[in-house]
Amino acid sequence: MLDKLQKLCRKIDADYAELRVHEGSSSSVHYAGKELEDIGERTGLGGCVRVLKNGGWGFTSFNDIGKLDKYAQLALRQAELVNGEPFTPAAVEPVKEVYRSEPENDPAGYSLSDKKSLAEKYNRLLLAEKRITTTNVSYRDSSGTRYLATSDGTVLEQGYSFCGMTIAAIAVDGTNVQRAYKGSGDLRGFGNVLDMESDCEDVKKRALESLDSRPVNAGLYDVIIDPKLCGVFVHEAFGHLSEADHIYENPKLRRIMQPGKRFGPEYLNIVDDGSLKGEAGHIAFDDEGVRSGRTPLIENGVLVGRLHNRETAAKMGEEPTGNARAISHSSPPIVRMTNTFMEPGEWNFDDMLEDTEDGLYAVGMLGGQTNTEMFTFSAEEAWRIEKGKLTEKVRDVVLSGNVFKTLANIDAVGNDFRIFGGLGGCGKGGQSPLRVGDGGPHCRIRNVVIGGR
Repeated sequence: MLDKLQKLCRKIDADYAELRVHEGSSSSVHYAGKELEDIGERTGLGGCVRVLKNGGWGFTSFNDIGKLDKYAQLALRQAELVNGEPFTPAAVEPVKEVYRSEPENDPAGYSLSDKKSLAEKYNRLLLAEKRITTTNVSYRDSSGTRYLATSDGTVLEQGYSFCGMTIAAIAVDGTNVQRAYKGSGDLRGFGNVLDMESDCEDVKKRALESLDSRPVNAGLYDVIIDPKLCGVFVHEAFGHLSEADHIYENPKLRRIMQPGKRFGPEYLNIVDDGSLKGEAGHIAFDDEGVRSGRTPLIENGVLVGRLHNRETAAKMGEEPTGNARAISHSSPPIVRMTNTFMEPGEWNFDDMLEDTEDGLYAVGMLGGQTNTEMFTFSAEEAWRIEKGKLTEKVRDVVLSGNVFKTLANIDAVGNDFRIFGGLGGCGKGGQSPLRVGDGGPHCRIRNVVIGGR
């Protein structure tokens, strides 16, 4: 396979060419309430050709591997029609390597019946409480191999195996509807989804407790966010702004995202790192053959980096970072995050809480949106903080603001770091869900706008 791809790459009359072939399989089980809504096993095989000629890209995807020459010429003709501004992709050292992630407990060793039984058991546990009116229990795994050959000599074979589960309970009292969930998903194997009985009990309990909580009063609060919400904030509100295709194409963002600019206190550090084995966003090499690694974005409060593919790196005079990712063979690689997180600081959570006279403790995330530097997130759960103690539980806590002002208002970073994966993944450019990880420690943010009653 790889020899054939490499020979064809060298024959294409282009400034740069790459061929990818993906083959893999997946299985899924989904319960909604009492109904089994989806169950199945799927396999797939397909490929794509991407060609750069005189500054224009051509891209074709296909399932008929036997007609590689035909699709390569089609991509070349597309590129010739674009007539863009010529550039040369940033140079990288060609690699020839075979890499496979090794799950501790391979999902392939379990039958679809085993997976259904597990999801069914968790669903029954959730529905055992009468005030839980409906549920969502989803299992998914996927495994496969990606082959890549490029015209500048890279030949790669990479294999990955992902597995995860989401359990959610919805409690209703009249017009009051509350939801709690627990999700997992990464490259560690089937152990991710075993022994979640206590998680089911916790999810039920949290949904019911939220029913009995009162809506929060709107206003400005000092807010402690947990590692999960910290990771979502870092990924959604800041990580996407660090993707160099956004920066290069947006003059306003180019002015804002200037390396050397201070965005936060000296103890604030944000990183993207695809080399963390086992995490949901782990990749050994990206889909252009660039080795993945640790890319500091904010270091000691100062912007020091951004995420690149080979095109943006060349056009912005910087180094590729291994962040060109495609969700499948049917899409071209674009600049995407891997595992993005805030690094831990020195604060103990109890000390952080005790040091907060009046505020909120926000945990998890139910939904949200971003618009350039503005964000809005809904916390899954929240409690009032009064005189350094957690008091009543409150609900309908919506955090909003400007990401740069929010980063500047971080005044305490915890030492309890975690990274999270899950089934949801990341969406960008019509490619979703891409497996990613995000996380961080507890941290405290002063003067956050909270929407509520």
